[in-house]
Amino acid sequence: MQLNMISRYPETTPKATPLLFVHGSFTDARCWDEYFLPFFARRGYEAHALSLRGHGRSEGHEHLHTWRLSDYVADLAKAAATLPQPPVLVGHSMGGMVVQKYLETHPEVAGVVLMASVPPQGLLPSNLHMAMRHPFLFQQMVLFSLLGPSYGSLDMMRRLLFSPDMPDAKLREYFDYTQAESQWVALDMMGLNPLRLKPDQLRMPVLVLGAQRDVFISPALVREIARFYRAELEIFPNMAHAMMLESNWRAVAEYLLDWLARAVDVRPATAAAA
Repeated sequence: MQLNMISRYPETTPKATPLLFVHGSFTDARCWDEYFLPFFARRGYEAHALSLRGHGRSEGHEHLHTWRLSDYVADLAKAAATLPQPPVLVGHSMGGMVVQKYLETHPEVAGVVLMASVPPQGLLPSNLHMAMRHPFLFQQMVLFSLLGPSYGSLDMMRRLLFSPDMPDAKLREYFDYTQAESQWVALDMMGLNPLRLKPDQLRMPVLVLGAQRDVFISPALVREIARFYRAELEIFPNMAHAMMLESNWRAVAEYLLDWLARAVDVRPATAAAA
């Protein structure tokens, strides 16, 4: 299985710890390359973003609807193994659950960032919250997940993923990033493949990030994730689910950069790999 990885490198000697970003449902690695990969490369980090199988330019599109969550975890393991040092893993939405499942058997990472992530309990709490608070949007999301991008529209994309002030031109650009997603993976995250990771298994720093306007992963769920992992927490105002593509994306990137300096860069390499 050939997996596509977008990589950006600093012009000088890179910092010891690489960054590996994992996208969420219905998209691919390009969502990180708009802003985040160049931002962190300019600040001295090797910055990589993986397209999971069946996504973007990775192989496996013809079998997309047969892939399971365990397949995505295997993709992450394959990508992480190509890096020179244990990376900091940054998972967004579904990618956050892929990262958590990976940690069940691969604890040797330098740090973990869960960004608007599916919580440890799986998708059920977030789906129930969305169905009660945003029933029409929830219906649209279900239809999009079943029918794919052909059902989507710019207005639906704005309401599901972005703040109201996102320009139409950017929405049209980001709409090209969307694609179908494996329904088996959604079922796995609903409970067919529950998370078995325990907080005391983690020996690396963990950061949990959320968005105040997120209709998928509410701030309350984000706080529960942070409590579960006893992690540092930050919830950004005036921001929605697609945090890495929002107009004020830089606030998230700069917070993450500061956390890396405080929590990861100061750790000895032996501690990160332990």
